[in-house]
Amino acid sequence: MTIQTTQSLVLETPAASPEHTHQHYMNKLSVETDVADVRYDMQHGYNDFLLIDVRSAKAYGECHVPGAINLPSNQISAETTASFSKEQTIVVYCWGPACNGGTKGVARLSGLGFKVKEMLGGIEYWRKEGNEVEGTLGQAAPLIG
Repeated sequence: MTIQTTQSLVLETPAASPEHTHQHYMNKLSVETDVADVRYDMQHGYNDFLLIDVRSAKAYGECHVPGAINLPSNQISAETTASFSKEQTIVVYCWGPACNGGTKGVARLSGLGFKVKEMLGGIEYWRKEGNEVEGTLGQAAPLIG
């Protein structure tokens, strides 16, 4: 089916003001990061954040980002996070773009009062970008859970 129109679909809804657009994207950056930024920080010793893999213990054991700890998103609670500092930013990741485990982890951790960002791309893009991994299967681990 083809949409027939005499009006631009791109311009049908006017673009936001530069100020609104700037604020929107600054808000996005305050809650997300990406694989390249996490890798850069790790390579340059900027490790003032806690990296959490929110996938299952099995998936984590097979393959995870070096230095990440495992806390499955469905196990995040006041009890399981009692040792975490509320002053330290937490970065969470899951399988990849088609997984909302990272989103659930961010929601649960921020609900407990933590500063959190989601690493876009998850372990899938960490591996696709050629980064090192740790685990029993390493790069041979499946990319889906």
